[in-house]
Amino acid sequence: MSAGPKVVVEADGGSRGNPGPAGYGAVVKDAETGAVLAERQEGLGVVTNNVAEYQGLIAGLRAAAEVGASTVDVRMDSKLVVEQMSGRWKIKHAALQPLALQARDLAARFDRVRYEWIPRARNAHADRLANEAMDAQAGRGGNPGGDARSEAAAPEARRTTSSPTRWTGARGAPTRMLLVRHGQTELSIDRRYSGRRDVPLTEHGRQQAAAVAKRLAGLPGVADGEPVPIIASPLSRARQTAQAAADAIGGRVTTHQRLLEADFGEWEGLTFAEAAERDPDLHGRWITDTTVAPPGGESIDAVYRRSRDARDELLADHRGRTIIVVSHVTPIKSFLRLALDAGPSLFFRLHLDLASLSIAEFYPDGNASVRLVNDISHLG
Repeated sequence: MSAGPKVVVEADGGSRGNPGPAGYGAVVKDAETGAVLAERQEGLGVVTNNVAEYQGLIAGLRAAAEVGASTVDVRMDSKLVVEQMSGRWKIKHAALQPLALQARDLAARFDRVRYEWIPRARNAHADRLANEAMDAQAGRGGNPGGDARSEAAAPEARRTTSSPTRWTGARGAPTRMLLVRHGQTELSIDRRYSGRRDVPLTEHGRQQAAAVAKRLAGLPGVADGEPVPIIASPLSRARQTAQAAADAIGGRVTTHQRLLEADFGEWEGLTFAEAAERDPDLHGRWITDTTVAPPGGESIDAVYRRSRDARDELLADHRGRTIIVVSHVTPIKSFLRLALDAGPSLFFRLHLDLASLSIAEFYPDGNASVRLVNDISHLG
């Protein structure tokens, strides 16, 4: 093949729902001139993001072979595929192993194949083709031509997860936030206001953290093998819960100051009854009005505003990925309110248990979908 052209393969894949209606796009370009030599795109039925990314790579390598390429520079915005194909990461997920083997067999036909990670913004051509394929796939429904191996690997996820794109018009790959409330502390045992006071988990709280970590490890988007960002409130109870997740799935915990619980001011450490007795009029207004702050503390509206800023920062940093966010009642309710586009009464009508899991997806076009709220089945 030494006489063949040197080409660049840009490939992308995505799934709206992960798993959900999926598709890939690939483009082959002349390495010297940038001229487009071939384009490929196809809907894949209901599969995961990572399966779609691998299918895009496979299609791109096949197209490169068809134009007689001798050397190939593969450029993708999937860190997982690039690192696995470069041999630096192990391929743990059973659904991806045969796809990686297929890609390696194709790559062996060339004189050289090199893999490079690029930001999504530099992969716009393949991204556009993949989104066109996903648009068509979401409109068709069903699973024509879908990857049976990926579906067999996650039958429970396939039964419980469907894409909202058909009925909301959402476009693009969502950022999927797995929202986890921290486990039990000494203050939560007595249902005391616990805001900025830095209290650790109890032994039971550590058990709760381990249980929710095990649950997270089996979820689509986490079990696929790609490292999942874990972002936590800087308070000990949230960091300990987040660390249990990191121990279960790998990776490290980073903290975000805007994920702190509300500052309850002078009510910190008091029970509901004690705060009501101390400041009856103020407490009565606080439990019905999100603009009211505890004495020396922070209103729910203030927490909502900084949680909105945190949500926006996380979306900018982790667009299109699954991330784990470990925080407290008020910030998590704020994220859910943002996803539901609901009014402030949500704060008084929604209950969140310790070590509970909620899931919200935020789309790049502004749409959102709430998948799960206050699930504690893993604690049973």
